[in-house]
Amino acid sequence: MTDPLSGQFGRENVDSGERERRIRALFQAVAGRYDLMNDIMSMGIHRLWKRGLARAVNVQRGEVVVDLAGGTGDVARLMATSGARVVVCDPSPGMMAVGRGRCPDAVNFVEGSAEAMPFDSDSVDALTISFGLRNVTALQDALAEIHRVLRPGGRFLCLEFSRPWPLIAPFYDAWSFAVIPRLGAWVAKEPAAYDYLVESIRNFPAQAELAAAMRDAGFTDVGWRNYSGGIACLHRGTKA
Repeated sequence: MTDPLSGQFGRENVDSGERERRIRALFQAVAGRYDLMNDIMSMGIHRLWKRGLARAVNVQRGEVVVDLAGGTGDVARLMATSGARVVVCDPSPGMMAVGRGRCPDAVNFVEGSAEAMPFDSDSVDALTISFGLRNVTALQDALAEIHRVLRPGGRFLCLEFSRPWPLIAPFYDAWSFAVIPRLGAWVAKEPAAYDYLVESIRNFPAQAELAAAMRDAGFTDVGWRNYSGGIACLHRGTKA
């Protein structure tokens, strides 16, 4: 399968190293207002989607759970009440600095990318990622790395923007292309960053395509659940 994300930055084709550099700079720039922007862009609905993710993980006391690209720690905080060992793994020091100030001491933070996590093979009980998989440099490499760190029977849950139902797609496109970059300019002072984020949603595989990529990476019990008419989608898989 051709990797749909490798070398793509918005509408521009760049090499993988340059793509990674730009994405890291983007999140460093918006870290302080990232959660506020998410609230405004989604009218707060992203918090309901993330609560659904946290419930679906079904975290058990004593488990090791990694929230990949967890940045400001909003999903990690939801899972930390379970008594599990929760670790946020993110490539952006700026995002994690915000997260450390908001999370309880039970949540740990480590720097790492989706393609190279600082965890042993077969060491993680569950791994989550919310709205971060579309920002990886190479999708198949990231899925392979996620599969590597999970224990046999480990759960992978990915919450990501996806393809909305045809009936609502025109309204969603109008909001995405006309409103979100303007909000980025007004609130986050980074309109170019939100131009990229909108394009990254468009470049990301649809529901069935991502499910196929997960199966190719070795995951079993692959499935998904649409949220808000397919605007967002919760994907799941298990390491056999």
